[in-house]
Parts: sequence; C-alpha cells; structure tokens
Amino acid sequence: MKNCLLSLLSLFVFASCTKELSFENETVKKESALPCKKDCPKISIDVPVAKNSPVVADSINKKILNILKEIVYFGEKPAEAKNYATLAASFIASYEEMHKKFPSETFGWEAKIAGNVEFQSEQILNIKIDHYTFTGGAHGYQGFRSLLFDPKTGKNIPNNRLFKNEKKFKAFAEKEFRTKFKIPSAANINSTGLMFENDAFQLPQNIFYTNQGLLLYYNSYEAASYAEGPLELLFPYDAISDYLIFM
Repeated sequence: MKNCLLSLLSLFVFASCTKELSFENETVKKESALPCKKDCPKISIDVPVAKNSPVVADSINKKILNILKEIVYFGEKPAEAKNYATLAASFIASYEEMHKKFPSETFGWEAKIAGNVEFQSEQILNIKIDHYTFTGGAHGYQGFRSLLFDPKTGKNIPNNRLFKNEKKFKAFAEKEFRTKFKIPSAANINSTGLMFENDAFQLPQNIFYTNQGLLLYYNSYEAASYAEGPLELLFPYDAISDYLIFM
C-alpha cells in the first residue's frame, strides 16, 4: 500500500511539472469618477497572463507587471501596485490628485495597454506590449515593448544574450540599416537626419521574434524624431541563423 501511494505521489509530481505553459488574457478597465464632459480620463489593460507552470508563470507574470508599472505608474511607491487592478487605480488616482491641484491644466489622461504572445518556440518566448499613454502635452506616446523569456525557466533574456557575437551582428545590421534607409556607408549615421546617440549606430531596445523573422524595432525618439515615427528592420531567420543563439 505504501509503495502504491509513493508511486501515485511521484506520478502526480511528474504530471504537475510537465504541465504545458499556457496564457489567458486579463482585462482591467477603469475611469475617473470626477465629472467630465468629454475625453474622460481612463485606462485599459489587456495582457496575457501565464498559467499552468507555477514557477515559470510567476517569473513571467512578475516581469510583465513590472514593465507595465514603468509605463503607466505615477505614484511614489510603485511596489504598492501588486496587480493590474491596483495599477489601473493608481493611474486614475494620480490624475485625480493632479486635477485637484491644477484643474484647468489637466484633461484627457489616457492609458491603453494591449499585450499578446508574439512568438513561442521551445527555445524562446516573446511577449509584445503595445502601449499608449497621454498625460498632457501636445500628444501622447505610443510604442512597443518586447519581453523575451526562456520558456523552460521563465527568466528574462536580455538582448545581448540573443547573439553568438553581438558585435558582429551589430556590424551586419548597420550595413543593412544603411542600405534600407539610404545612408552612405562612409557618412555619419545621422547624416540624413536620424538621432542616434553619440552619432553611432545602435541596436534597438526592442527586438522581436516574429513568424516572418527577427524584427529590430526603434520606437519614436529612439533613433529618429517623433515626426519621423518608428523605424523597422526585419531579417528572415535563414539570413541571420549564424548570428542567433535562439531560433
């Protein structure tokens, strides 16, 4: 009887450990209770939440929440936002506090966050965050964030760990970038009006794995003006397989 119980327990543990990671989107919406006639302050969050594999899922979910805090949190103590509901409430509370101090200068605050599983393989998981925020000024800010994970552990994979030799890939990418955006090879990278820091080509902060290939995505202001908009450079995987660690 004891051996049977041990066998059943072992089977249960094995089955628990081999559950396949899955995702379900969580949606949170909140508006200010203060009176308004139009452009009422609001926030909507719709992002994937990892399920089934507890340790892996917890690591992924914490990273996504922390990134959303960076995007929309205006409180003094970000750690107090423990979930998306409290994060949304903090955004609205920040607006209402600001509105009480400057009623004629605050209007139309908005945050819209939408996430999805952009790419998933045995080696890499890519979560894409599409975000828009407006908290005053001439216009809001829209951008994309790429979150890369090891699907076996849930640990975040930084961009510099994507390549066998980042320096060599960067040199290759610069040549392709100059070709696409018609920048002479001997000219300064900013000679046509771009805004790379220190006049030197850099890989973007956000790199996406997609079904079509590896996407280098420069958000507005990262390499060009707001008017210029985001810049993109897509590499088919077979063209850069020698550079990549993960496929």
